[in-house]
Amino acid sequence: MAGKRLKKLVEGLDLEKSYALEEAIRLAKANATAKFDETVEISMNLGIDPRHADQMVRGVVGLPNGTGKTVRVGVFARGPKAEEAQAAGADVVGAEDLAEQVQAGNINFDRCIATPDMMALVGRLGKILGPRGLMPNPKLGTVTMDVKGAVTAAKAGQVEFRAEKAGIVHAGIGKASFEEGKLLENARAFIDAIQKARPTGAKGTYVRKVALSSSMGPGLKVDVASLASA
Repeated sequence: MAGKRLKKLVEGLDLEKSYALEEAIRLAKANATAKFDETVEISMNLGIDPRHADQMVRGVVGLPNGTGKTVRVGVFARGPKAEEAQAAGADVVGAEDLAEQVQAGNINFDRCIATPDMMALVGRLGKILGPRGLMPNPKLGTVTMDVKGAVTAAKAGQVEFRAEKAGIVHAGIGKASFEEGKLLENARAFIDAIQKARPTGAKGTYVRKVALSSSMGPGLKVDVASLASA
């Protein structure tokens, strides 16, 4: 059934054509016909080799219109900082008790934040949190004394990005129900963050290919030249 649906969606599309960013967003929205509110996703193929430290692309970006997803935030903190996290809207807050939950496989959060003094404890959870992309990192602003700011940013639509082995970075930039203008603003914010994160070791063409799609829709090539005005 899904195959028939996808075949119908691509009938009116030229999948070999490269669309301007704005047009690709319009088409991705139009082709999001599933029974749920699909996520619009962007994928960028970069001219890097992440196996080399000086070619790694990693960071965070706040999307101006949020992601449309409810993000559950876990915070490792004690005392006043734990209270600050709770007041800011963190979903799970704790220290040794939270570490025990994680070790037992009860990970009830999508983002993990820790105060610096908690990293000795959190470090022991690396084998569990690391593979899930949940390990707090000072470069990503998730190891910080500004617990309130970190929780607020995570809840407001901040997304993390990290280049995979093939040099690809991707992220959800909103829901298909978003207005085109809001998706475009989010896409521009993400693209700008990737451009600014260009590593010193990157040589030649940095942004090689870009694609856009909804969760269940076909992938659309984006004209890299159109990103200059993005």
